[in-house]
Amino acid sequence: MKNIGIIGAGTMGIGIAQVAATNGCKVWVYDANANQVETATVGLEKTLTRLVDKQKISAEKMTEILANISIATELKDFKDCELIIEAIIENKEIKTKVFTELENYVSENCILSSNTSSISITSLGAELKKPERFIGIHFFNPAPLMPLVEVIPSLLTENTLAEKIYNLMKEWGKTPVIAKDIPGFIVNRIARPYYGEGLRIVEENIATPEQVDDAMKILGNFKMGPFELMDLIGVDVNFAVTTTVYKDYFYDPKYKPSLLQQRMSEARLHGRKTGKGFYDYSEGAEKPVAQKDDALYQQIFLRIISMLINEAVEAKRLGVANDEDIELAMQKGVNYPKGLLSWGKEIGYAKISETLQNLYEEYQEERYRQSPLLKKM
Repeated sequence: MKNIGIIGAGTMGIGIAQVAATNGCKVWVYDANANQVETATVGLEKTLTRLVDKQKISAEKMTEILANISIATELKDFKDCELIIEAIIENKEIKTKVFTELENYVSENCILSSNTSSISITSLGAELKKPERFIGIHFFNPAPLMPLVEVIPSLLTENTLAEKIYNLMKEWGKTPVIAKDIPGFIVNRIARPYYGEGLRIVEENIATPEQVDDAMKILGNFKMGPFELMDLIGVDVNFAVTTTVYKDYFYDPKYKPSLLQQRMSEARLHGRKTGKGFYDYSEGAEKPVAQKDDALYQQIFLRIISMLINEAVEAKRLGVANDEDIELAMQKGVNYPKGLLSWGKEIGYAKISETLQNLYEEYQEERYRQSPLLKKM
């Protein structure tokens, strides 16, 4: 697959284009907003220039990458593509409209895919004339730097297609994992408690955002705490993903969104991109210093890590992915310092089970129910 089409020239789309072009593919990039493609290509040239300056790539390689990328002015320009990756707004109706039009122009052998992080691959593919050639290929932002790619076949995807895409991603230097088509796939499903439980702790006035972040970095060796990470991702984006997962799991209390996060989204306190979120990023603003409390930090860490490990164990039980891919996904997709299954073994599954049982008895909420497999581990 050497002729690649990218739909959407946002940060993710142009990032995927860079990955493909770096690996010798001819890439066509299309965006409904023509100005966005020009802006994205100018931005890419600046990014590559910085890489040359830092001696990460040669000037010749930069020229080659840029020469491999062409601007498509309409979907018809994808007629010779062997693989098309869509990376546009997270809206099923808009994505479906694009794919159904695309089918009129591409060859029967062209593979169609979506970079969606939360929409069912089966539901998108079912709208097509040839659903068997449709698959999810979920990159993580920024695509050129983050190694993980989730490959998600739908119930209708042709049997050998996942393996083909898996091998292609390896050729592109990525770390692919194959996931079931369930809400959130691997990473966005398992990672939900990192944010959700942190938010609950703050909502209940048990700790401040900076204390929760500090506890997870000190005791868990996480690179960023949940509130720092939400500010980086975008509080609104994180809230939208949680809401989608919650809805798609038929309102399972485990994934219930936070009212605090909703209010932050409504107030447009979206984090770094708006200058203020859980922290203030305006010029001259000082980040609050966490008031350290060893006992409180232990409580915070054990509560959040127990919820994460429980979610990983449940994903194992349901066959969302194999053990190796579950471990890889969390380490390569969201930079967790350890795989959660091995972390559970290290802490002791009995300790994790006891923590969740205590939370369940205290709150009387299904949110804290244990995976049936956890009790046997």
